[in-house]
This record gives sequence, structure tokens and C-alpha cells, in this order.
Amino acid sequence: MNLHEFQAKRLFAEHGIPIPRGEVAYTPEDARTITRDLGGRAVVKAQVLIGGRGKAGGIKVAQSPEEAEAHAAAILGMNIKGLTVNKVLVDELAPGIRQELYLAALIDRGQRRPMIMASAAGGMDIEEVAETTPEKIHIVHIDPTLGVRTYQTTYLAKSMDLPREVWADFHKIVAGLYACFKSNDASLTEINPLIITGEGKLLAGGH
Repeated sequence: MNLHEFQAKRLFAEHGIPIPRGEVAYTPEDARTITRDLGGRAVVKAQVLIGGRGKAGGIKVAQSPEEAEAHAAAILGMNIKGLTVNKVLVDELAPGIRQELYLAALIDRGQRRPMIMASAAGGMDIEEVAETTPEKIHIVHIDPTLGVRTYQTTYLAKSMDLPREVWADFHKIVAGLYACFKSNDASLTEINPLIITGEGKLLAGGH
């Protein structure tokens, strides 16, 4: 079962993963109102069950409620790889972005075990990263009877050169992602990007 970003984020929140405040808008006017309620700045994202939204122009930053309305007007009705956009997610704008990461829980079909895959190349097409710079992708396999262990998330954090002050929160997010993956019997659960904000906080910026 594929989920829209807003649906995935609700599941993330249920498993303790911090997400931005946001609401779904079906009209440009809704996007303006939501952005105003979020403090005046937001990210407007097309909600379609396919990747490549950013490259297609389906993700735009708004610096005002009026700009969010204009972006929503441009995105709603857009055709992205054969799918028509009929709703957008309007998320609060993170307070500065220090780093963007990629994080996923999936099944290693060769070993028939779940694994966590992480990369410091967040926000990018992970297939492209795997093909061009595979050394940027780091993997740990999870024993289903034990779950995510601290030494595993420490290894991933070190491999991506994450600041030490986020290691504890990073572990909680990886554990939450795996719990979400397991409880929903998913084949892939990903956060792209997982944002480290300018304030040193972690936030699930996308799925």
C-alpha cells in the first residue's frame, strides 16, 4: 500500500518521529489560510503517489500566505508522471536547515532480513545516489527479535558525520521508523529528507 506524504507523516507521529506542523489543502485559498496559521512561511508540496515531485515543480517554498496561495494554484491540477495533483500538503518551514539526510527501513531480499539504510545525501533521488556514489549509503541489518540497537545507530551517525548532540534523537527516530515499518508490515518506509535544523533538532521533512 502506497501512502501520501501527509498519511505517512501521521504514522510517523504515532511512533514518536518529530514532524513539521502542517495541513492538507484542496484549494489555493486553503493553502493561504494554513500558511497564515503556521506563521506566514511554508512549504507547499504536491500529494501524488509517485516520486520526482520536486524535479517536476511540485514542491515550492512560500515566504508569505499570498505566495503559498499562488504556489498552490500552480501545483493543483498539475500532471506529474501521469497523475493529477488534487491536494497539496502545506508544512511549516523548518527554522534553518543544517543538513538533509536520507533514512529508510526495508527488507534485504538477499538476506531476507530487515535493514536500515541511511545517507547524508538526503533530499536527492536515492537510486541516483546508489548508482553514482554508493559509498554515501550506509546499511545495518536488524535482528527482528532484538530491534534497533544503539551501536547500530551510532555506526550510522558516525558514518554520516552527524554532530554528536543529535545521536540520541537519531537513535529514537531510527527506532521509531523501524517500529512504523514493522507494525504496518511495509516493504519500504522512508524519510527523505530527515532534516537537522539550524537549532540542532531532527525533523522528518518528507517521505
